[in-house]
Amino acid sequence: MTEALRPFRFGVVAPVMTDVRAWREQVRRIADQGYGTVLLPDVPGWQPSPAPTLAVAASITDLRVGTWVSASPVRPAWEIAWEAHSLTHLTEGRFELGIGTGRPGIEDLVRDLGLPPVSTRERLERIRAAVEDLRRLDGPDVHTPVAMAVRGPQARALAAEVADIVTVAVLPADRRERTERIARELRGVRDITLALHVSVVGETVAPFMTGPGTVPADLRAADSLAYLSDDPSAAVDELQRRRDETGFTYVVIGSNAADTLAPVVAQLV
Repeated sequence: MTEALRPFRFGVVAPVMTDVRAWREQVRRIADQGYGTVLLPDVPGWQPSPAPTLAVAASITDLRVGTWVSASPVRPAWEIAWEAHSLTHLTEGRFELGIGTGRPGIEDLVRDLGLPPVSTRERLERIRAAVEDLRRLDGPDVHTPVAMAVRGPQARALAAEVADIVTVAVLPADRRERTERIARELRGVRDITLALHVSVVGETVAPFMTGPGTVPADLRAADSLAYLSDDPSAAVDELQRRRDETGFTYVVIGSNAADTLAPVVAQLV
């Protein structure tokens, strides 16, 4: 398949969980280890706002930067598009917009922020509007890559239409077969970059990439694609299998597993 011929690239979701100086050093180390992209979640109250934080990351390294992912229920479409286009301009083309309908429990956050509830259909309409606004702002000579996190059929259909990169949102109980089937369906529509959202490496859980109470053994039992071994040789073999059989080439992990997988990145990039 065409996607299997593309090279691997690796991204790290690296929220500001420590002091800013330590975070900057972490970003530099991620770049030195061969990772291609540093990413930030979009959850108000967890960390500084993604846009200025990503601008800082881009200013201290040559990494690509992006959101993983902007939550459509908490931001107007025009604001998402404006920030994305601005970051593309300021980073000289190194920004990618990750966008989705929101992590589980987003309804509670929407309520706490004093925002009106947003139905699933409205969230998807907001994503479409954000991408359309972004394309108008970019104009004919600029293209900000859009990565969508999807699960249900409506989100998958929209992603197949407007996204450059797609990651399938995986629940702990989801088996490999389900995720691979969805990935193949997406690539059956058009040639699209498939991303793996790997929230667990060995026994290390990225708390900002998965729900509370995630148990690594449960993901292993389900043969989940959200899990990856912390043994470098086994991880290399598994990632090559996932690329060759299904087409996954963009691997996104949490910053607490970046050092563990650095030998894997060095071998595959």
